Amino acid sequence: MNGYESYMRELAQQMRSELTENGFKSLETSDDVKGYMNDLKDDETTFVVINSTCGCAAGLARPAAVAVAEQNEVKPTNKVTVFAGQDKEATQTMREYIQQVPSSPSYALFKGQNLVHFIPREHIEGRDINDIAMDLKDAFDDHCQ
Repeated sequence: MNGYESYMRELAQQMRSELTENGFKSLETSDDVKGYMNDLKDDETTFVVINSTCGCAAGLARPAAVAVAEQNEVKPTNKVTVFAGQDKEATQTMREYIQQVPSSPSYALFKGQNLVHFIPREHIEGRDINDIAMDLKDAFDDHCQ
């Protein structure tokens, strides 16, 4: 691993920890994603954060995800994350389940293996964090009961 890759891995670990220290399971390989998705029961809900090193992930996406997943009365059964640009195969595999235009950061909400809600980067970047949080709250309230 060269110096740049080492630096990016160290930097990304801090960003990954912001989610994993708040109950998100990090899926870091394609097999992790496939195994996780294949084991889901039809009535389970899974909140997926596609993480990123960009500013809107740091200032908006991760804080909103953590706050709503912890504070909303209605919560998903599971919380997972993949890291775009770091865990490339895991991210690609998750995007195959999502079947939307690749976007990071982004959020996906599944019921079983069925995507029921998706919030792409363009609905995160440049918005007020409270508006993003309300979008997540509404999705949880609609699909996680």
